[in-house]
Amino acid sequence: MAQAMLKSSLQGEAEVDVEIKAPATKFFHMLAVRPQDISKASPEIVQECSVQGGEMARVGSLMTWNYVLDGKPNVVKQRIEAVDSKKNMIKLKVIEGDITKEFKSFVVTMQVTPKQGGPGGVAKLNLKYERIDENVTHPETLVQTTVKMFKDMDEMLMLKE
Repeated sequence: MAQAMLKSSLQGEAEVDVEIKAPATKFFHMLAVRPQDISKASPEIVQECSVQGGEMARVGSLMTWNYVLDGKPNVVKQRIEAVDSKKNMIKLKVIEGDITKEFKSFVVTMQVTPKQGGPGGVAKLNLKYERIDENVTHPETLVQTTVKMFKDMDEMLMLKE
């Protein structure tokens, strides 16, 4: 007998698009290949990003981020689940850190699409998550913090243009 698959009210998804002026390929390169440069672009948000196992932009590699959220220091370890350099996309799964105190699962996908017929593009953030219980709020603060980080990255990349 077939059973209906009901999505838990604890599961959620958040998505936001941020217009960028920098070339999409350069923005993606900073996200996937040189994330350690993000701390230079957005030092009030990202203190450090390092690779613990593997190489940047390689599936299976582990990345640790030290960042500030709501004025508090946080750490998260993520495993690279997918990279598509043709589509300027990287997918990261949270495996350890402060986020796991409130979320059973947390997957971050970032994709940068070039603007047709002109410079710049759109940086898309997609979060898929499952909260540990109803008392945990949806990660709106994290979304807004990432939007600020994207804008800081764009500004830094434009200064180099």
